[in-house]
Amino acid sequence: MNFYLKSFLIFTRIGLFTIGGGYAMVPLIEADLVDKRKWISKEDFLDLMALAQTVPGIFAVNIAIFIGYKLKKFWGAFWMAAGTILPSFAIMLGIALFFRQFQHIEAVENIFKGIRPAVVALIAAPTFKMAKSARINRYNVWIPIVSALLIWLLGFSPIYVIILTGLGGFFYGQYQHRQKNKEEKK
Repeated sequence: MNFYLKSFLIFTRIGLFTIGGGYAMVPLIEADLVDKRKWISKEDFLDLMALAQTVPGIFAVNIAIFIGYKLKKFWGAFWMAAGTILPSFAIMLGIALFFRQFQHIEAVENIFKGIRPAVVALIAAPTFKMAKSARINRYNVWIPIVSALLIWLLGFSPIYVIILTGLGGFFYGQYQHRQKNKEEKK
């Protein structure tokens, strides 16, 4: 089997059977390409992962592109990215094509009612993980709460909220710096 077809099928399989997004694919990609096939070294894999995290876009597609490009330039990147994208695209296309016909069937409605809490959990889990790393505490917990309310209830653009909170953080940091300097002079 030629390299392009093999790499396409590897990434299609990983994309098809991985639930949880691009980061959930990392151990499978590493096990297959680094450990099993030895196509790239562990060091190169870690470097490519770091690079994939720094560029905009979907992490899983980015890592596929960077690995493919390292191994076989443009066509390697193309076929690995295509293998990563195809499963999600096919599943979403299938849902989109048939959802209208089946959305009012009780079993389908019940399936989606069951999925909703799981989707909330999938969104909430990384949110709480980020909150821990952002050192949210009882003194600054109001910032994400007010930000969420501005976006959800008042319809503020998230861009404006980010700019506003960034400026607020900058001025608060300046205020703290001045207070620290005053205390040191005493």
